[in-house]
Amino acid sequence: MNVNQKRRGMNHLLVSIFILTFLVSLFAGCGNGNQESQETQKKQETQKKPEISAIEQTQKKPEPESTTAAPEFKGKIAKNYEDSEEWWPEKKRPPKDAPNVIIFLLDDVGFAQVGSFGGLIETPNIDKLADNGLRYNNFHTTALCSPSRASLMAGRNPHMIGLGSHALTAMGFPGYNAIVPPSAKSVANYLEEEGYVNYALGKWDHTPLYEVSQVGPFDRWPSGEGFAHAYTFMAADVHQFIPVMWDDHHPEPYRKTEHLDKDLADRAIDWITGHKSLDKELPFLMLWASGSMHSPHHAPDDYIAKYKGKFDMGWDKTREQILANQIKLGIAPANTKLSERIDELPAWDSLNDEEKKLYARQMEVFAAQMDHVDHQIGRVVETLERIGELDNTLIIVTADNGASGEGGLAGTFNETYVLNGMQTPFDANMRNYDNWGQWDSYPHYHAGWAMAGNTPFPYFKQSEHRGGQHDALVMHWPNGIKAKGEIRSQYHHISDIAPTIMEAAGIERPDVYHGIKQQPFTGVPMNYSFDNADAPNAKKRQYYEMFGNRAIWVEGWKAVTLHANRMPWEINVILPFEEDVWELYHVAEDFSESNNLAEKYPEKLEELKKIFEEEAWANQVYPLYDDMLARLNAVNYVIFGDKKVFTYYAPGAVRIAEKASVPVKGRSHKIETTIDLKGNEEGVIVSCGGMTGGYSMYIKDGKLHFDYNFLDGVHYHLTSPKLPKGSTDLKFNFILDRSKIDGTLKPWSGTGELYVNGEKVAEDYFEMMHISTYSLAETFDVGMDSGTQVDKDYEGSPFAFTGKLDKVIVTLTD
Repeated sequence: MNVNQKRRGMNHLLVSIFILTFLVSLFAGCGNGNQESQETQKKQETQKKPEISAIEQTQKKPEPESTTAAPEFKGKIAKNYEDSEEWWPEKKRPPKDAPNVIIFLLDDVGFAQVGSFGGLIETPNIDKLADNGLRYNNFHTTALCSPSRASLMAGRNPHMIGLGSHALTAMGFPGYNAIVPPSAKSVANYLEEEGYVNYALGKWDHTPLYEVSQVGPFDRWPSGEGFAHAYTFMAADVHQFIPVMWDDHHPEPYRKTEHLDKDLADRAIDWITGHKSLDKELPFLMLWASGSMHSPHHAPDDYIAKYKGKFDMGWDKTREQILANQIKLGIAPANTKLSERIDELPAWDSLNDEEKKLYARQMEVFAAQMDHVDHQIGRVVETLERIGELDNTLIIVTADNGASGEGGLAGTFNETYVLNGMQTPFDANMRNYDNWGQWDSYPHYHAGWAMAGNTPFPYFKQSEHRGGQHDALVMHWPNGIKAKGEIRSQYHHISDIAPTIMEAAGIERPDVYHGIKQQPFTGVPMNYSFDNADAPNAKKRQYYEMFGNRAIWVEGWKAVTLHANRMPWEINVILPFEEDVWELYHVAEDFSESNNLAEKYPEKLEELKKIFEEEAWANQVYPLYDDMLARLNAVNYVIFGDKKVFTYYAPGAVRIAEKASVPVKGRSHKIETTIDLKGNEEGVIVSCGGMTGGYSMYIKDGKLHFDYNFLDGVHYHLTSPKLPKGSTDLKFNFILDRSKIDGTLKPWSGTGELYVNGEKVAEDYFEMMHISTYSLAETFDVGMDSGTQVDKDYEGSPFAFTGKLDKVIVTLTD
């Protein structure tokens, strides 16, 4: 950890302490009856800028009204039963004929990866919904998973609910703190109040990872957002064959499965059939959010075999075929031009045979995974049809952002490379060719395939060009939508989904929810367009910002800038925002953003940039900060401050998110425990991470082991001699090599030592260690390794410790 990173972390901490101190003094002042201080406070409030006071008003929590008082009894009570009259409170029910709602939310799926939007992957079940419903070809997201998911549920712009970027990169500012305020409850909360029962399945990614533990808090979990039942992974991605899942607030035990998407469909079918068996007329809301198509690209072998050779033509010809399909389908206007392949990506014909072989395989696996997801969606839809619920179910199919280029310029067999600011060597990828897409890989495809998946648009996920935020949207609701197989071109945003559901259900957004005044929706309902293809846009403007990439759309015109020309596989590009070059597109006529009009219409560009500034201040977009590694690492200081000693007790200290565990990366530290050994113990004492990277301290064959798993099979392994019996002190000690820290972005290094009863028994120099992240999904555990395994020496089980383990103490010693 360099000095600047520490300083940033301390700045975040000091800001947090200042805010807390201010709030304490504020509430103390309100309660002491000091008339002068109260008048001064009121005077200050009236002097604030209107947009700031509006923000503060939405985040101030009034005294809650009582929601637990018994309803007024409306019967009659006499001394005798015969003279009394019974009365029962009426159960709250949604409006008659209110629809069920299912949101099938796909992950990292580009505009052109669904068959009915021109894609070359087989998606017959989504296509069937499109044929009997509507396709929206002018629908937009935030360009990243976490803020899109939060905005979808809340119906508000992402920065207004604290999710201006990913929850992992939270900062101590209202637009970025990953704390959805109680003034912006979700559509599920509002429907639940009116009697709906709600279910969440799959990816739930807008809860900060430091809150993903058995102690929560649970405000930002599905249960806090109106879902009565949840079966989720609380992270950006998950191993599809060895998933780390939560059943409501309870961590699911270690298990292997055929594929998580099949499990999610099974659970959805169980819940739907059970629900409708118990109360046929009661509607439900279900969020079914597969993690597939986000790395890791995992698919059953028979699905992978199905696509063998299907993408040998490469990404350039794939783009041409897709655009031809889109124009034929009417998804893209007839005059649409294919955006130019960006300079960073090679032409397919420039690759050698080995490169073509590997990259084609990467796309085959991705296609197989999406085909498999489509099959699971079909199983759920078939169940609705079987039980007579399909016609009155509003089904929404969309994605959280465009196709992802985060695999970089070679793809990767292990996504952790890019999370630590590195690119995967081609040779390392090629060694994993045969197992690409299977359980012992964690792959992502080449960015060239993401470009193809976003046809005809430029760029990828994270960008505010259309490649990052223009997504396919299918709506299917026979009872509520008369049109079938038609295309809608009204401009819409993912924040519009929640108001659309509310209007379809006949339920108004409450002004007050549980005593707290609610922010207005910034999204607008899309229902006006259901049966009117020619209806004018209800939305007039929409801003975008993601990691400094910015855009503004106003009535058919769009200004956009790619900050520092940063690609999604680059996480440490830092440049002044004033140097960014803005582009101008008339997207009402230029569907693919291919004709930059910035030089032709400079006045129009300046007009739009001014509007962006207005929207940015009104929506809490500022301040902008582009140091991604600093943001990823600073959260440790915000959470833990100067804490040095961390004590974890067995057996309950398990399934703790990596970001909520002791922050040992780039820190000298020691791990200690004392065990009364009988001589037959084995198993993990403590672990963090999994097959993509991490560390594990364990006993096997009567010896103490410490394994550090870096990347590409690089392991640093320490082993003790045979352990004694009786009370035994065990310790791993790491000494950071500060001589290697020179301000450049590169892995940490240092010396690892193993001690038994105070005596050093093994030592090695760890040349390369993670900068930022071991894994997005794997966890910190005492007494087991609950996901995939850090060390292959105990692969295939959690390798739970068989002896009596009391506690593990981790001390930061720098």
